[in-house]
Amino acid sequence: MKLSRIAELVQGEVEGGNQADGGRAGGLEIERLAKIEDAGAGDITFLANPKYAKHLATTKASAILVARMENHKELRQRTTPLALVKVDDPYSAFAKLIDVFYPSPADLPSGVHPSAVVPQSVSLGKGSAIGAHVVLGERCTIGEGVVLWHGVVLGDDVEVGGGSVIYANATIREQCKVGKHVIIHSGTVVGSDGFGFAPKPDGSYEKIPQRGIVVIEDEVEIGANCAIDRATIGETRIKRGAKLDNLIQVAHNVVIGENTVIAAQAGISGSTKIGKGCSIGGQVGFVGHIEIADNTSIGAQSGLHRSISEPGKSFFGSPAVERRQGFRIAAAMQQLPETLNDVRELRKQIEVLSKTRRGRRKISRSSK
Repeated sequence: MKLSRIAELVQGEVEGGNQADGGRAGGLEIERLAKIEDAGAGDITFLANPKYAKHLATTKASAILVARMENHKELRQRTTPLALVKVDDPYSAFAKLIDVFYPSPADLPSGVHPSAVVPQSVSLGKGSAIGAHVVLGERCTIGEGVVLWHGVVLGDDVEVGGGSVIYANATIREQCKVGKHVIIHSGTVVGSDGFGFAPKPDGSYEKIPQRGIVVIEDEVEIGANCAIDRATIGETRIKRGAKLDNLIQVAHNVVIGENTVIAAQAGISGSTKIGKGCSIGGQVGFVGHIEIADNTSIGAQSGLHRSISEPGKSFFGSPAVERRQGFRIAAAMQQLPETLNDVRELRKQIEVLSKTRRGRRKISRSSK
């Protein structure tokens, strides 16, 4: 594909280019997409993270997507030409090109596979596709264009909105609701029982009934092998546009706000409410019954033990504190072994000085 055509697709502007085509960079033939450090001739790459700017001087790519307003000094170090395609958002532009160069595999054909179990009480929307060994409960409502891949199980009275895709071996338990254009990846369970047990006098535990539901609003994406627990009563709710990575635990009665993103292995305890537009790093843990303000950013492996009431702040550490302080604490922790050695050495010196001082006092007293 010509670079000029690529620029049209991503609404970009071409600059620079290969001298072999007379400086007409738009005439470059682009064959593949590649990472900036691995790209070769015929490849187009992108620069979105400043950490990778060092590769601008050495990348062997034929072209690169860069931000319009950025001027990179590393480009002046190049000894070979590199065509630039200036765009508003290089990462989004590159994502668009992935679909162009590497189209997604074909979806299931519409219709119901002969091995699927679909009761007569189920409502199937136009153009829906039901794969092999799918099991639908009674009174399920499936919207138009829904794709249920092989082995999906929906409990009784489940609703799935139009255009949603649920991948192989995912389970949506009874009465839960999935909005429109939702993506749920393989192995995820929506509506599993919340972790509720009451201690008994004999030391054993009595299970607390979990009779609520899970509501997943429109345009949510949930990764593989997540567990989204149903509410004890009421709802566990994931709001519109939220994105969850793989291996995330969402406990009963949790609320996740609109357009919040959560990285892998995060765990959210019961009844916690996370605001909209938040960014949660991997392996972050939340205690229960706290609230996190809108547009909060939380660094990886942080532990949240209290509510955050002021929006737009960044936190890090366990227990989490504001990010700058958290980084200072982490840096100080790295210095602890050397500091401990220094303290031990100082103690030895103090002991020597103390012994010397006591010896001098004895000599002074005997001379009297």
